[in-house]
Amino acid sequence: MTDIRRIGIAARYSDLVIHDGTAYFSGYVPETTLGLSVSEQTRDILGQIEQSLVEIGSDKSKLLQATIWLADIAFYDEMNTVWDTWVAPGQAPARACVEARLANPDYKLEIQVIAAL
Repeated sequence: MTDIRRIGIAARYSDLVIHDGTAYFSGYVPETTLGLSVSEQTRDILGQIEQSLVEIGSDKSKLLQATIWLADIAFYDEMNTVWDTWVAPGQAPARACVEARLANPDYKLEIQVIAAL
């Protein structure tokens, strides 16, 4: 059996779980852009994701899947404008994007990814 590595272990979840060459990330929410636009919050989250990928020896070209929760589906086009410039050309992951009530009303979106190492 392959080892399972957990990073950022909390009572209810781990920030990241690595197993068999695949990294499973918890959802990322804005850290420094609360109250700002969807574009700013999207850039904030994607920057966090990119940093985490680098820390484990991966990069955004190795994203396998992304799930995006928007507090309001009306934000879809604004979020995609940032997403489309960030994602590696020709390397877009499988993706779902839905509207959902998020844990904090100041969050306009949350993004979770899965990546290969």
